[in-house]
Amino acid sequence: MMKKREEIFAIYIIDNKSTIRACGLHFGISKSTVHNDISKKLKKTNKFLYYQVYRVLEKNFEEKHIRGGRATKLKYLKLKNIK
Repeated sequence: MMKKREEIFAIYIIDNKSTIRACGLHFGISKSTVHNDISKKLKKTNKFLYYQVYRVLEKNFEEKHIRGGRATKLKYLKLKNIK
């Protein structure tokens, strides 16, 4: 049996603890497409997988401010070293 696109995205996100954006980049599609497939289609077709994905995505959302702060710090450290 062939897996549906939203199931493939879900498995990728779960296995790699990936973000929606990273999943879109990996498969060469927009993050909006991944988000729609996960939030609308997957919820209807495979609730078990849907809840697993959302646990990963909730964790990513909670850590987003940390990753953003780290990126900003690295950006300014690089700018400081250039001067």
